[in-house]
Amino acid sequence: QDADACYRTLGIIHSLFRPIPGRFKDYIALPKANGYQSLHSILVGPYGIPLEIQIRTFKMHQLSETGIAAHWLYKKGDKKASESKELANEWLRELLELQKTAGDSFEFIDNLKVDLFPKEVFVFTPRGSVIKMPRGSCIVDFAYAVHTDIGNKCVSARINRRLVPLQTQLENGMTVEVVSSSWAKPNPIWLNYVVTAKARSAIRTYLKHFKTGEAINLGKRLFKRELKAIGLTKKSVSSEQLNQLVTNFSLDSLDQLYEAIGLGDRMPFVVVQRLVDLAALGEIALASSKQKTDSPLIIKGTEGIVISLPKCCRPLPGDPIIGYFNPGRGIVIHRLECKNSSDDRKKQNQWLNVEWSDKVADNEFSADIRIELLNERGSLATVASTISTMDSNIENVRIVDQDERVSVDLITITVLDRVHLANIIRKLRKLSLVLKIIRVKV
Repeated sequence: QDADACYRTLGIIHSLFRPIPGRFKDYIALPKANGYQSLHSILVGPYGIPLEIQIRTFKMHQLSETGIAAHWLYKKGDKKASESKELANEWLRELLELQKTAGDSFEFIDNLKVDLFPKEVFVFTPRGSVIKMPRGSCIVDFAYAVHTDIGNKCVSARINRRLVPLQTQLENGMTVEVVSSSWAKPNPIWLNYVVTAKARSAIRTYLKHFKTGEAINLGKRLFKRELKAIGLTKKSVSSEQLNQLVTNFSLDSLDQLYEAIGLGDRMPFVVVQRLVDLAALGEIALASSKQKTDSPLIIKGTEGIVISLPKCCRPLPGDPIIGYFNPGRGIVIHRLECKNSSDDRKKQNQWLNVEWSDKVADNEFSADIRIELLNERGSLATVASTISTMDSNIENVRIVDQDERVSVDLITITVLDRVHLANIIRKLRKLSLVLKIIRVKV
């Protein structure tokens, strides 16, 4: 009849049959996201055969068989319907939240499949509140479960007062405190390890709007740069001429045109040439063609996801670089010596003269080093410790070759710029166990 009777029944059954450790689930105290409540226990039955029992009240059983919505309707005339109604409302609120953040109906259905009946873990906030999460959830999932703004601004977390990275998976009983920062923003890499629909949808929504804004800003810079190359400024072009240009490209606004330029879908020199043709500016352009310069686009390191740094050569501030327009991705920056950019440079209309700014933002960049060291106990730990003392982190280690004497490792580390990397290599080269070390080139 009630929860108390369920627990007393469980006690009686456990006194008759031995329960299997770790196979007891209390969904009465901690209901599932869909409102399901019951006690589950697996016992060692007669002749050693495992026996599963489920204990619940009639009301809980009806909810498990027919679902929240049907249970709500059944109890509609009942004075005790408020509890059922609240369960239904909570579930419907979660569905509406999924629907709001989903990009389209297909994404909504995919998200719903993930969240319908997940295996759950229960973790605590620092204030003692219990949060239900699907098994396999990480810190980022938890942050978004608390609040979307916290998820968007999270940088790390403390589990049981110990600092841990965002990809750390949650386990039952953990106390999780999210560390956030006003300057932080969602990272596309998070999509590789989040599992909840809310986190995935919120990250995608943010990145979509963020990418649009970045693409517009980059498109404006490229458009102005191309105008300057033929001796014009944006002020010398009227609003009417710009609107005519937008219409000619079958777009709805100037921002859409800037976005297309920033994403690499429209080449800036083609857009400006079309403007010259449409607005009858040929004489102006011709008269100033002698002033045309190929001034480089300055890369500050804050442009975000519309300017990407590929893994093939991992360019760093201080490296000679070249930009390549990649439709849909914006500008891809290669090191000038990168073999993968040699084919791109043959397409004159798609490559761009770029340079690092003298004051690059204080960001971390990835760099690959190939190191040959003596294959001794603790040698890799010594290398890792040395890298750490140089204010750098190791992102990945891969053993390329190894024998009894020598180990050849490929290590990915974080650095601020080319000088920082050079200092780390110089420091490692002084270690007696290091035989050879170089920066990886494609």
